[in-house]
This record gives sequence, structure tokens and C-alpha cells, in this order.
Amino acid sequence: MLATASAVAFVVFSCKGNLSEAEKLDLDKIPLQVVDNMFYVQSENGLVKMRVESPRMEVYEHDTLSYDLFPAGIHVYGYSEDGMLETTIDALQARHDKTPDGARDKWSAYGDVVIHNIIKQETMKTDTLYWDSKEHEIWTDCYILMYSPSGTMQGYGMRSDEMARNAILMRPFDNEFIITSDSTQVAVDSVNFVGPMLKK
Repeated sequence: MLATASAVAFVVFSCKGNLSEAEKLDLDKIPLQVVDNMFYVQSENGLVKMRVESPRMEVYEHDTLSYDLFPAGIHVYGYSEDGMLETTIDALQARHDKTPDGARDKWSAYGDVVIHNIIKQETMKTDTLYWDSKEHEIWTDCYILMYSPSGTMQGYGMRSDEMARNAILMRPFDNEFIITSDSTQVAVDSVNFVGPMLKK
């Protein structure tokens, strides 16, 4: 009888020790799902609209707000209306916030963010970038450097459509441009051009 009582006491003590360890876990900081080598494609009418790739995606679910973390970086590829690759965005980290009712759907990218519009040959570099997929716009309030074949611009704050077609610097400074056209250039009619008059 004495041996049985001591055995029961030992089991109760062991369970209590395990419960205290479990209570130390913060379930809000533990991802509900982890996806390695994540690959996501969004298409519309048979044409690819967006492609997202990341070495790791962590999914967190809460009652009022859910979010996805990309701690190992993210690569976003945006395609034009005719299915051509137009814009790429790369960042060291990213976060995607969304509400259960779909009212909020915003992305944030952090660390060495590079936005490249392939068609316009324009590149922007900043530290933080925000994207509202419902409003179809990207923006930042941080320092940003923009460069293209026509010159270099820098400033604080930028607003643009989500494809980086019409980026506007909010507070530019110390910009440099290369003039590629001459206002005194004379247009030549190649169809009716006779050529120089020969000396007699």
C-alpha cells in the first residue's frame, strides 16, 4: 500500500512540472503553418498577373488580424496586361497583413528593397516599401534612390501605382539628369529629301 501511494505522488509531481514548461510557451509567437520554398502564382483570364517566391513563409492566425511573415526574403514578379514581365520587387524580409473579412490586405517589405520596372528601365532602392493590393499602389516614407537611363533622383517618400510605372518623389533633392535630346535638332523628311546641292 505504501509503494502505490508513492508512485501516484511521483506521477502527479511529474505532470505538474511538464505543465509549467508548457505554460511558458507564447502561442501567439508560434506559426500555425510553415512553408519552405514557397511559390505562389496569381492569374486572371489565363494570364499570369503576379508571382511570389520566398525561401520561407510563416503563417500566423488571430481572431482580428492574420499575417504571413517572410523572414528569409521575398521576390515578387508583376506582369503587364498582355502577360509580359514588367516589374520585380526584392526585399530581405516581408510581411502580409490581412483581416478575416478581407477589408485589409497590405504588404510590407523591409531591408534593401529593390523595385525594378523592366519596360521603363527604372530602378528604385529603399529600406521600406508598402503595397496596398486593394488600392493598387505602393509607397514609402523613407529615403529612396531612383535611377534610369535619363538620370538619377533621390529624396524622401515615394508614391506610385503597383507596377511602378508612374513613381513620384515626394521630397526630392540633389538630382542629376542626362539630356538625351537637343531642342535645336532639325527633323529631316527622308521621303522628300533631295540632298545637298552640288557646286557648279
